[in-house]
Amino acid sequence: MAPRHDRAMADLDLVLAGVTLDGVPADLGIGGGRIRRVAPAGSLTAARIETCGGLLALPGLIDGHIHLDKSFIGLPWVPHRPDATVAGRIAAEKVLLAAIAEPMACRARRLVEQVAARGTTGLRTHVDVDGEIGLRGLEALLALRAEVAGLVSMQIVAFPQSGVVSQPRGVLEDAIRAGADVVGGLDPAGIDEDVEGQLAVVFGIAERHGVPIDIHLHDPGELGAWELRRIAARAKAAGMRGRVAVSHAFALGAVPEAVLARTAAALAEAGVAIMTNAPGPEPIPPVKRLVAEGVEVFAGSDNIRDAWSPYGNGDMLERARLVGYRAGLLTDAELRLALDLVTAAPARVIGLAPAVLAEGACADLVLVAAQHVPEAVATAPIRSLVMKAGRIVARQGVLV
Repeated sequence: MAPRHDRAMADLDLVLAGVTLDGVPADLGIGGGRIRRVAPAGSLTAARIETCGGLLALPGLIDGHIHLDKSFIGLPWVPHRPDATVAGRIAAEKVLLAAIAEPMACRARRLVEQVAARGTTGLRTHVDVDGEIGLRGLEALLALRAEVAGLVSMQIVAFPQSGVVSQPRGVLEDAIRAGADVVGGLDPAGIDEDVEGQLAVVFGIAERHGVPIDIHLHDPGELGAWELRRIAARAKAAGMRGRVAVSHAFALGAVPEAVLARTAAALAEAGVAIMTNAPGPEPIPPVKRLVAEGVEVFAGSDNIRDAWSPYGNGDMLERARLVGYRAGLLTDAELRLALDLVTAAPARVIGLAPAVLAEGACADLVLVAAQHVPEAVATAPIRSLVMKAGRIVARQGVLV
C-alpha cells in the first residue's frame, strides 16, 4: 500500500513503521506524546520514520511494587543475611543501609534508569517512613520523581515498615501531607499486633486525605486470610472500591479451599486488588482463581538487589514470565493474562492512563523481537526500543 501524504498526517511527529500488534502488521503514528494513528503497515508517513521490521509492539511495562530506596544497585556485592522473621529482617536492613555512604537518591536513580531501559514506563514505589528515618527518603524520591519524569511516571507509597501504631502517630500522616500519593501499612497482626488499631490509622489517613492504600501483608495462613477479609470490610465500609491494594498476600496460597473462596469473594466485592511478585520461597496467591473470582491482580518487582533479596533486575517482562511460570499460566490466553499483570492491571490500580496501543492512548510502549504476546511473555526478549510519552528513551536495553 502506498504511503499517504494528506494533511491528516500533519499531527504526526514520528511513524513506527512495520510493527506487529499481537500478530497483525501495522504502522503507529505518534504525535504530541500520543498514538495518533493505528493503520495498516506501510500506510503512514511523517518527517521521521522508525523502520521496525516486524518487531512486536507492547504497551509500556508498569511495575506495581518496587522499593527504590532499598537497592544496592551499583555498589559492591552485599551478601544476603537471612533472618527467620520479618522484624529481624527489618532490623538487619537498617544496619546495612546505615553503613552505606552514598546518598539513597543516587542508588534510586540508577535503579530507575535500569528499569526504564528494560521498558518500565510507570511504577509504584514504596519508601520507608518511621520515627527514625522521618521523611528523608520520601523527600529524596519526590525530588527524583521530578528529575526522571521523562523516563517513568512514579507514584510513591509512604511505607511504615517499622509499624504503624508502634511508631510516632504523626509520621505517616506527615508523609501524605509532604507529597506521598498512597498510604501504606504492614502486617497489622505480625508487626503491630493490633489489626484493628493499624487499620483504623491507615484507613483514617486515607479518608482524611483522599489517597489510596497499599498494605504489605506477609502474615501467613488463616491469620493472613482473616486480615484480608478485615481489610476488605474496611474498604467496603469506606467506599474505597478500586483504591485499596494488598501486596504479597501469601496467605491466599496456603489456606483451605473454603477459606480461599470466602476471602476471594470478600476481596472481589470490596474491590481490593492483590499484588504478587511470585517470590521463590513463599506461597503465592492463586492468580487464575482470583481473576476468575473478579479480583484485580497485578505484579511488581518488589525488592531488587537489597537486604531482602539478592535477586532482581527490574525487568517486568521477565517478571510476567516468572509469575506466569509459578501461577501455571500456560495457554496463549493465560500468557496474555500474564502480560496484563504488568501493563493494564497495574495501570488501573495505580491510576495511570490505560496501558493500551490504541488511537488517543499515551505513547508509552516497547518493541521486542517476538511474533505475538504469548511468545514475548514466554521468552522475555530484550527491549529493542522503549518509548515514553512519544520520545524514544532506550534502544537494545540501553538508555539513549
